[in-house]
Amino acid sequence: MNDRIKGKVVVITGASSGLGEAAAKMLSQKGASVVLGARRADRIAALAAELKIRGGAALALPTDVTDRRQVQSLVDAAVQEFGCIDVMMNNAGLMPQSMLTSLKIDEWDRMIDVNIKGVLYGIAAALPHMQRRKSGHIINVASVAGHKVRAGTTVYSATKHAVRVISEGLRLEVKPYNIRTTIISPGAVATELPGTITDPEIADRVRKFYADVAVEADSFARAVLYAVNEPDDVDINEILYRPTRQEF
Repeated sequence: MNDRIKGKVVVITGASSGLGEAAAKMLSQKGASVVLGARRADRIAALAAELKIRGGAALALPTDVTDRRQVQSLVDAAVQEFGCIDVMMNNAGLMPQSMLTSLKIDEWDRMIDVNIKGVLYGIAAALPHMQRRKSGHIINVASVAGHKVRAGTTVYSATKHAVRVISEGLRLEVKPYNIRTTIISPGAVATELPGTITDPEIADRVRKFYADVAVEADSFARAVLYAVNEPDDVDINEILYRPTRQEF
């Protein structure tokens, strides 16, 4: 792998665990400066401290992606601390699956706020900085569920399909600014995501499924590294991957 990651400034939402944490660790190991956003301030502070001990550059800022001002503050802090933003990774997400007939409307609203509006707020915060420099890379995290829908995943699948639609529209619009866009759609990855499911029957089914097939979060981090490490004239637009054993 060529050394194109070293020195890049990467902002990551949902960085307190799972995919975001794994990506932050691997990017930092490759020499990137990472800016960590998540609601759990203690978790991202501990992660930033760990990365600094290992010789990396890291900044942690408590961030709720449903508040666009907090997302803007996260990006602005990255620019103030490190001088620019090279990569914006909109990773924060929730997966409280349920049947539509269960009418878990508050959970639908929360998924829309985090999974869709959180991505849009990340784009809105990072885009002006990248437009001015005519350089940058926006990575939006979708899901296999954004490609397929099953009973119980309807709203979650809708939010992740929306991420793919937003990302493709963004790709078309930012060509004049030399900005790259990537959608990463993982299958079952061992994270805390299934823990957001409140329906007992679906939660039990998903836990068993993940226990059987899920791969480690480093798989996602390697996908991020691949997309970011490509030269500026190569735009990796979408990565869709699953555990080898996953059929859905």
